[in-house]
Amino acid sequence: MTAPDPQRTTLDLIGNTPLVLLKGPSEAAGCEIWGKCEFANPGASVKDRAALYIVRDAEERGELKPGGTVVEGTAGNTGIGIALVANACGYKTVIVMPDNQSREKMDTLRALRAELVLVPPTKFSDPNHFVHTSRRIAEETPGAVWANQFDNVVNRKAHIEGTAREIWEQMKGRIDGFTCAAGTGGTIAGVGMGLKAYDENVTIALTDPHGAALFSYYACGELEAEGTSVAEGIGQGRITANLEGAPIDTQFRISDEEGLEWVARLLSEEGLCLGLSSGINVAGAVALGRKLGPGARIATILCDTGFRYLSTIYNAAWLEEKGLPVFPWLRS
Repeated sequence: MTAPDPQRTTLDLIGNTPLVLLKGPSEAAGCEIWGKCEFANPGASVKDRAALYIVRDAEERGELKPGGTVVEGTAGNTGIGIALVANACGYKTVIVMPDNQSREKMDTLRALRAELVLVPPTKFSDPNHFVHTSRRIAEETPGAVWANQFDNVVNRKAHIEGTAREIWEQMKGRIDGFTCAAGTGGTIAGVGMGLKAYDENVTIALTDPHGAALFSYYACGELEAEGTSVAEGIGQGRITANLEGAPIDTQFRISDEEGLEWVARLLSEEGLCLGLSSGINVAGAVALGRKLGPGARIATILCDTGFRYLSTIYNAAWLEEKGLPVFPWLRS
């Protein structure tokens, strides 16, 4: 047995997540589809990575001092990551979240000692948008810092230095493509930049849900949204600082129905309980695999645990209300 390392802390549990070959998606694509298991992070999502980097950066710059507060606007997962990191470092947390996100995220944040502020969902141009509200709270709170995950490029740095390196090493440098959706843009930009630094020929693809505008931006240079999506934490209508310079080679637009089909299959066939963003990512990976052809090796992000969405995508009444297909085993 390996002797315990006394220098390791609980924060060292963030990152170095497993990479798993997904059988069903691989068969559907005709090539290898690999999923990065970000639900294995302490906060059960990929957002733990950005949370750790943002807090550490604020400390190093002298903005976050002992007893301070971290304030952030989030769809939930970044707030959960920040709350855990802040607890481990002795800080308080204030999280501003749209009130249409899953109940599980709200309950989790309260359980993690975060002060939760709920606001109505609105357009980014509205001064009452959750991002702007969180900025104002940070400015008005003594000793507080604003995480600003959307435009704080330390977010994508976490993926350049961490996620991309891990994927490259886990795939032993044999990777042809990577894809995921964009919320802040930190993951796709950071992993894309990191992988391109290893091999410029790796294809980086955006997988965009309906209702977001990035697909049209990368396809034809205009930010135009089409349709709607119930997916939480992904979908973007502007080019954030994290997305500036993102090396996007191609793009796919994926419906909620297609994403939910993969959520259902991955659970019933492979024992993975995931959220809709992961299903959309997998659908995009299958599309990229079909585009690159047999023999390709594709990686994507399994963003978070499905246990965070028991009241939404794993709830028959909620799915019926949204006009979405109900998983067969939920119908009874």
